[in-house]
Amino acid sequence: MTTVAVLVEARGGEATQPTHEAITLARTLGTPVAVWLGGAPDPAQNARLGIHGAAEVRVVPAADEARQPARAAAALAAATQDADIVLMISTFVNKEIATRLALLTGAGVVVDAAGVELVDGHVETLQTVFAATWDVRTRIAADKAIVAVRPNTTLASPAEETGAATTVVVDVELPEVAETIVSVEPVPASEGVPLAEAPVVVSGGRGTNGDYALVSELAELLGGAVGASRDATDEGWISHEHMVGQTGTTVTPALYVACGISGAVHHRGGMQASGTIVAVNIDPDAPIFEIADFGVVGDLNDVLPQAIARIEEHRRG
Repeated sequence: MTTVAVLVEARGGEATQPTHEAITLARTLGTPVAVWLGGAPDPAQNARLGIHGAAEVRVVPAADEARQPARAAAALAAATQDADIVLMISTFVNKEIATRLALLTGAGVVVDAAGVELVDGHVETLQTVFAATWDVRTRIAADKAIVAVRPNTTLASPAEETGAATTVVVDVELPEVAETIVSVEPVPASEGVPLAEAPVVVSGGRGTNGDYALVSELAELLGGAVGASRDATDEGWISHEHMVGQTGTTVTPALYVACGISGAVHHRGGMQASGTIVAVNIDPDAPIFEIADFGVVGDLNDVLPQAIARIEEHRRG
């Protein structure tokens, strides 16, 4: 049976939802094992990883929780020697870890994948490229495959046969690296779901004129995150961490609501692979309507209050 290693993304000592998505995906490819870098997780985390199908949790205590890419890649290489496939969440840091791991192991690597399959004994990935205008299938010819998968591309679900995952400690001497972490200052986490992981994203652009009250209210009502266009962040209306686009965060939620966003190529490249796209814009010729599944021509200050009221009414009913 193929061994599929999944690098755990942990936040506050807990495995994130995309990690459970990746383990669910791993079950379709072989036998999942989770790799936890840093101190051992508590038993509750092992249990959750086991519920989603992880047979083992391989803990590398020597690894830096801050994840210097070179050291993280070496730790991951030691913990996945028997793995034919290594999955991880497609983040900026993990993309560098993936490429360094490929150099260490001679594996083939693909990042920003939207799906992974085994075809004729080879790993094949599904991706959207060129600002999400092309769908691409890539076959990894190497014996070992490393794939960084986007969040929200697999529905996390418990395995049919579940149980607490066995903990295996992996001892490894990590290499010295040129860079040194001088200090770590955690950025205060924004309330709600992280933008890259959110199943629903409501974004506002120049049409908000800097007022994100309605956008935030709709996002909270839908259990989603607030996004923004580059124009909005450049104006200083909202912080850069909310920017969706080619040089911001790439999102793939089930639902994306674009409010007062024209739909420039830069923005579309970061959200066009979303499941369903709803656009609200006062300009009927706005490019965003070309890719929207549902469009409303109107002022967001008129449209959003009505949408919020109808959703609340529907939930009460």
